[in-house]
Amino acid sequence: MTRCEHGVEELCPAGAKLYERALRAGHISVRDAADAPCLTDFGLLHPALDDLDRLEPEPPATALHRLLRSAAARVADERRREERLVELFEPLMRVHAPSPPDGGTPTLRLHSGTRPINRAITDAMAEAGREVLCIQSHSGLTGARGRAAAAAARDRDQAILDRGARVRALYQHTLRHVPEVYGVFEELRGDFEARALDELPDRLIVIDRTVAFVPADADGSLALEVRHPALITYFVTTFDRLWRLATPIYPDVEHRPTVGGVTPRQRAIAALLVEGHTDAVIAERLGMNVRTARDHIARLGVTLGSDSRAQLGYLIGRSGILDRED
Repeated sequence: MTRCEHGVEELCPAGAKLYERALRAGHISVRDAADAPCLTDFGLLHPALDDLDRLEPEPPATALHRLLRSAAARVADERRREERLVELFEPLMRVHAPSPPDGGTPTLRLHSGTRPINRAITDAMAEAGREVLCIQSHSGLTGARGRAAAAAARDRDQAILDRGARVRALYQHTLRHVPEVYGVFEELRGDFEARALDELPDRLIVIDRTVAFVPADADGSLALEVRHPALITYFVTTFDRLWRLATPIYPDVEHRPTVGGVTPRQRAIAALLVEGHTDAVIAERLGMNVRTARDHIARLGVTLGSDSRAQLGYLIGRSGILDRED
């Protein structure tokens, strides 16, 4: 008998038809089931106790529960495998740091843990005195790691400002309304400027255009120290382009104009809407909660006279609001 070559989630048409037939009749002959061996392979049909030439169907609810339980077990196994791989390779990643040919400072180095990361940044800034470029996304200021990083950054920034350096920082627009952020701005003394954009890449710190720090994982527990000249040049160029597009928020504040009743924040949301993103993705990209994002979407709909989500996308395109520059 030929065995099936597909998963249960992709039940073949012949198998689906025979399984439905068995459910309606309460049984099916072994000969009739020969065309769909997947049904017995997946346990959807099993031999009748009183007649081995007859197969009886497993109730759909029972089958679904069994298969979901099996899927959950596989997911749990994969997660345990991931954890074992991380436990195995993370220490090895810290051990294996390729030495530069001249025996000097490695061009790439991985730091693990909040304290080691902050210590590495502090050490790098202690040797600098010209300029610090920083990208601070909304995610970089949330959670215990974000608060610890912000507290450490305040003292580091002031120390380098006292040495006559300048600090330029990019934040997301949502952070311009957070009192704690402006509180840090006002505490700093020296050549400090901040600008804001609706969307930013993850956190970046470039010190004296010689060393940079970027996240190496999703939760901020790993950071990559970069000293490769080509990568540093790329980071600085990217920062400068974003800086020119950004709106000043400190020490000078520039208020972005409303165009046709649509606020700059709503324009940013409109751009993501026409790309087909969900409310949750829009909220994450723009550094706000889902409720706030939905409120902005509703207001945008009222402004453009939309009665539905589908119509809103059409009206956004027709309005031309995404073609206008502030």
